[in-house]
Amino acid sequence: MSVFGKVRLGYLVVESQRFRDWRRFGADAIGLHVDELTDDVLRFRLDGRECRFLIQRGPAEDVMAVGWHVTDHDTFDRVVRRVTERGVPIQEGTPEEAALRGVERLWRFAGPKGITQEIFTTAVDSPKPLQMISSGFVTGDGGMGHVALTSRDPGGIHRYYNTVFDSRLSDYIDENISGLIMKIRFLRVNERHHSVAVANIQGLRIEPIRTKVQHVNIQAATLEDMVGAYTRVRELGFTMAWSIGQHTNDKELSFYCATPSGFELEVGWNPIVLTPEVEAAWQVATHQGISVWGHRPVDPGIFDKLGQLRQAALNLRRPEITVPALSTSSFAGAAS
Repeated sequence: MSVFGKVRLGYLVVESQRFRDWRRFGADAIGLHVDELTDDVLRFRLDGRECRFLIQRGPAEDVMAVGWHVTDHDTFDRVVRRVTERGVPIQEGTPEEAALRGVERLWRFAGPKGITQEIFTTAVDSPKPLQMISSGFVTGDGGMGHVALTSRDPGGIHRYYNTVFDSRLSDYIDENISGLIMKIRFLRVNERHHSVAVANIQGLRIEPIRTKVQHVNIQAATLEDMVGAYTRVRELGFTMAWSIGQHTNDKELSFYCATPSGFELEVGWNPIVLTPEVEAAWQVATHQGISVWGHRPVDPGIFDKLGQLRQAALNLRRPEITVPALSTSSFAGAAS
């Protein structure tokens, strides 16, 4: 039986030392609800859930784990079986770790690029009312948004999420960057157009960025919420990466800004939703260019070509962390 449609992005775990910046960024710029649990733990809420972003003190300045909400126990057992049958260890998190993430129990296993994958079935809703500038964010059956990665082995990551979650390919984008073609594949695990995006530079096995995640996405409830966040990010002096624009494939309006940890946050509005009717007629296509309009670079400093090449050269010395047992092209139990 397929897992597709029964899994959604639930939360992200970030390691950082920049707590003051994260608080200003999340609460004052983006408009999220913030809870300061201790000097070493910060949480952000988008909706009724206790936790959507968990910021823990540490040196990485990166996303360390992705939490996936599996909607029922039978499907959860199926995912566990797929992982363990491939010989990949799976470990239960402690009650304290589950409480920090706002879930009742969680299990974790290795993921692409060293990003731990965590799965849970029951999230905890907060009894406290939301206190945030924004009017709200879209979560629900599509989850809280998506994560985007760069990789030297995009096919391996595609196969990983197909093996574990029966992901489906939504489409591709080919983007010409100074004569190089960046190809992005978009994977969906539910009605959201994509929960995972994977980019690579064709013909070059390089990673141009330091962080494991290139960007994470959240979806604003209204156009006014998205534009308001864009304005506050600029007024408060945070680094804006790309101006407001509209994507070619999912039609989402969005902007990109740099988080205090260096990876980007995309705040979007009104993307395509693959309802059953749309899903039935969906055709995989390749779109030329990321944007229909907009998405122009705002702060040239973050697009320093020399800096990107230097980072790519450093990354060549660092092997990309993969999970071969879950990334091979065929497995008899993948649909079990």
